[in-house]
Amino acid sequence: MSLVRLHRRALLTGALAAFAAPAVASPRPAMLVYKDPDCGCCGAWVEHLRAAGFSVEVQVEPRMNLVKARLRVPAALASCHTAQIDGYVVEGHVPAEAIDRLLAGRPKLAGLAVPGMPVGSPGMEVDGLKPEPFAVMGFAPDAAPRVFLDYPRGYRG
Repeated sequence: MSLVRLHRRALLTGALAAFAAPAVASPRPAMLVYKDPDCGCCGAWVEHLRAAGFSVEVQVEPRMNLVKARLRVPAALASCHTAQIDGYVVEGHVPAEAIDRLLAGRPKLAGLAVPGMPVGSPGMEVDGLKPEPFAVMGFAPDAAPRVFLDYPRGYRG
């Protein structure tokens, strides 16, 4: 076989291998979660995120109201814990899939929130109780909060 043909075959094989190589997903950015020292559901939510593949650092913060004020979490959307990931704020029991959608789409939002503590949302699972419907709200400083992802039958994980 001539050197030219061998060279062409090597180039073609390399090009085909590049197209056939599986796409490698880029790793998720790390998340920092602020939680009250006495909150148990916050730890359960962190475990939900870790089980979904997120890298999570937890910072115990006894003055969560100051964290929420600094990160501009709207009072109407407040919950028990607050997180930061890749320039976004995540407030409350937001499912991992909603965070993935946020990071993939990069909408012009300050963050996501699940107001209150709906039974059955990630970290708020209670044996024997039916999951409550809830919505993940998107919020921005210059707009009214809007539904980002709806869970009309509750979270089913």
